[in-house]
Amino acid sequence: MDVTWVIVVILIGLILTVAPLLGRYLAAVLGTGSAPGDRIFLPVERFVYRLVGVDPEREQRWTAYVFSLLAFSLVSILGLYGLLRLQGVLPFNPNRAGGVEPLVALNVAVSFVTNTNWQNYGGEGTLSYLPQAVGLATQNFVSASVGLAVMAALIRGLARRRSDTIGNFWVDLTRITTRLLLPLSILFALALVTQGVIQNTSGFQEVAIVEGGTQSIPGGPVASQLAIKQLGTNGGGFFNTNSAHPFENPTEISNVLELAAILLIPFAAPFTYGAMLQRRRQGKAVFWAMFILWIAGAGIAVVAETNGNPAFSAYGISQEATEASPGGNLEGKEVRFGPGLSALWAASTTATSNGSVNSMHDSYTPVGAIVTLSNMLLGEVSPGGVGVGLAGMLIFVVLTVFIAGLMVGRTPELLGKRIQAPEVKLATL
Repeated sequence: MDVTWVIVVILIGLILTVAPLLGRYLAAVLGTGSAPGDRIFLPVERFVYRLVGVDPEREQRWTAYVFSLLAFSLVSILGLYGLLRLQGVLPFNPNRAGGVEPLVALNVAVSFVTNTNWQNYGGEGTLSYLPQAVGLATQNFVSASVGLAVMAALIRGLARRRSDTIGNFWVDLTRITTRLLLPLSILFALALVTQGVIQNTSGFQEVAIVEGGTQSIPGGPVASQLAIKQLGTNGGGFFNTNSAHPFENPTEISNVLELAAILLIPFAAPFTYGAMLQRRRQGKAVFWAMFILWIAGAGIAVVAETNGNPAFSAYGISQEATEASPGGNLEGKEVRFGPGLSALWAASTTATSNGSVNSMHDSYTPVGAIVTLSNMLLGEVSPGGVGVGLAGMLIFVVLTVFIAGLMVGRTPELLGKRIQAPEVKLATL
């Protein structure tokens, strides 16, 4: 069996075993009762609440929740923008990078705060280590937490009756960050370091190369940022070539770890949904809908890329696997991963809106490219980003319930709540 299919089986096993456990744990974290780790995390959370002046017992109406979210995002954009503009006079700048240009800094700030992570710069050449480690990595955490907080608020809105509150944004943000993202990121970062992902504060080092002359080798705190980049479906790389760079993704094991990090939390979200509703079968139904879409796309992409580019056959170019080559369509791909693992990553990163890459998607075969485009056009539901993937799927649930109700001549209802024209209009928006 090809190593790609072995890794597909391993990933499926991880998803089916870990995602339900992680989902139920997250439901406990977002609930009002006791949760695992209270003895460790509660003192930290109470300190944070006192520091920012938040009453954890006071819940918010949806308007206050949205206002808190938008205010937090605005402050985050301004803070990150200032950090990028001032990096030339700040410490931890071994490469003496100057301040980022105003428009580039604004683009980066908005992109990372909104979990878009679109990059119009080369990380190793443009940014110093302070903005990378304190600015971008922090936003990788909190932007993912915001997505999960929105998911939690939506689930509470569906589950509660005769209540005008949907939780407290500041409490959700704190608990998700401290109890879920931080512990997982520490574990993943340590695992990645064992595979050769770098974690240092060294600047560029000039080394002699075999052909003569020298080459600049970059350094930086990569593993700590890479872990949350994947877990939070952020995707913005420390290096310009993202996870195709050997310092971000050096081995097949690191590749599997990073793929698992992309997929676990989005696939855990449906189980959180089922646990918070106390209707686990509904959560499982949403999970299987997401899972089928992902595995179908991944399978098609892997087969298309491992079979090679059909245009080459007319010129007699061999794309068969040999001892020296994995075969298949190798254009734009790293030989250490080959076309199969590259296609699996491409299908997963576009299905989760992660955006990280270990190959260049514009070099894919037509069928492989259709998978990546289809995942993007589906709108983050297979399984989508952390939190927002489930929210996107629930929009389809609302529309499906409405249409099905009309077809059978019954008043459409979801969890005992009527689905009428106002709800459908909001869902379509």
